[in-house]
Amino acid sequence: MARFKAKLWYEGELIHEPVIARLAIEHGVIANIRRAAVEDDAGWIVCELEGDEASLRQAIDWLIGLGVGVELIADVVES
Repeated sequence: MARFKAKLWYEGELIHEPVIARLAIEHGVIANIRRAAVEDDAGWIVCELEGDEASLRQAIDWLIGLGVGVELIADVVES
């Protein structure tokens, strides 16, 4: 399993979508939310994402495709 920390930010209609839940269900990636702020029109989440490397890559591509900004803030750690 691989793990890394990322900041996700989004705005508009994505505020009303269960993005983190879909990340877990559709991609098998576990998100441990460390900090978050959500307002009426924008939000951000700092989380640790964990899963196999292929699932993590697919999940990041999926997030970006949805319009979620993704910034990796710590290197991948193998465990």
